Amino acid sequence: MKWMRAAVAGLLLFVAAANSHGQQSPVAALPWQTGPAKVQVGSHATLDVPDGYAFLDAKATERFNALMHNLPDPTDTYTLAPTDLHWVAMFSYEDVGYVKDNEDLDADAILSSVREGTDAANRERKQRGWAELHITGWGFKPKYDAQIKSLAWAIRASSSEDSEEIVNYNTRLLGRTGVMDVVVITGADQLAGAITEFKDTLPGFGFVPGETYAEYRSGDRVAEYGLAALITGGAAAVAAKKGLFTVIGGFLAAAWKFVLAGFVAMGAWFKSLFKRKQNA
Repeated sequence: MKWMRAAVAGLLLFVAAANSHGQQSPVAALPWQTGPAKVQVGSHATLDVPDGYAFLDAKATERFNALMHNLPDPTDTYTLAPTDLHWVAMFSYEDVGYVKDNEDLDADAILSSVREGTDAANRERKQRGWAELHITGWGFKPKYDAQIKSLAWAIRASSSEDSEEIVNYNTRLLGRTGVMDVVVITGADQLAGAITEFKDTLPGFGFVPGETYAEYRSGDRVAEYGLAALITGGAAAVAAKKGLFTVIGGFLAAAWKFVLAGFVAMGAWFKSLFKRKQNA
């Protein structure tokens, strides 16, 4: 998950200065697609973008991540957000095979692995001159919904530059040949509302025909790990199962995204921007 107070403050100043000179901020200048619209989330899924929301494709999200001081993601990532930007959701697909959902989840062991991976990622952040992140606990513990084949959890963290808590809400949507990773990023005080709003958009998500979990057939590739590994770093867990826990940090460096509350101060400005675009 990754977004630092210094970058946010810089963007807010840029927005204020740009707005006073009739210019666009670099984030606002990205090619946002406003809803209602139907978009492709890679080649495995589609998403209905509701009215009042906006979407960035993979190339635009890459630029968005760079502006927000997010470490690069190893896979194509797509962005969905309400137009006031009080939360942001990022979608990426893991082509790992069919993940069996018959595993019990040990929340304490999982959180320990996440902390270990985040500590490793902090070494990379420090080299880049970015603030470090510290895991403070669960926002809520992992829960699997067998009916819709969805695993969800929330992790709380803080930045070395700010004591204010930030939250990642994570969802993993299981498909026939892999998993769609979704991370909802928001301030801790807005978590409950953001989760409710995000869940309201989920009926608009769907795997394309032939890719749903229910369409699994004998002989399909099966993932080398289960539900817990979807939380602790996906493919890195294969190595972890073999005793190589130190490699997890490299994967988690690109697996956790965070946003601090200062970022959402841009929300009202962006909402008016999107409204002007739609009117035009």
